[in-house]
Amino acid sequence: MKCPYCECKETKVIDSRESQNGLTTRRRRECLSCGKRFTTYEKIEQIPYMVIKKDGKRQSFDSEKLLRGLLKACEKRPVPVSELEEIVEEIESSLQERPGKEISASEVGQIVMNKLKKLDKVAYVRFASVYREFKDVLEFKQELERLLKEK
Repeated sequence: MKCPYCECKETKVIDSRESQNGLTTRRRRECLSCGKRFTTYEKIEQIPYMVIKKDGKRQSFDSEKLLRGLLKACEKRPVPVSELEEIVEEIESSLQERPGKEISASEVGQIVMNKLKKLDKVAYVRFASVYREFKDVLEFKQELERLLKEK
């Protein structure tokens, strides 16, 4: 494994942990040259799942893209990154259990919104505003009112 700081190929593993669902292994590494530490993730390569976009195009499922979207929704919110990574892992696990290798983007979005709603309401509204493409403040207000009624 190459060090991201000095690019030395001599590193040692300090700690290894499996994710809760056992699909990913998180490794803490230390560079033997510069002494800096970094984290790597190891997972079994699977057959790619295809996401069917609104326009009908197919795109392979990208867990990194999903995580970036979650991080953006949770920006400046008290949500640990580990919980967002767990959401991504749960979604990946549910995709692997499906009989087909395709899922619609709207299904993925709905799963994410359901999980964010339980985790952080502000992040949920942020994600929903982008995902549902709110056109104006009225749509935003209606979503907030629905959220408040659920309490």
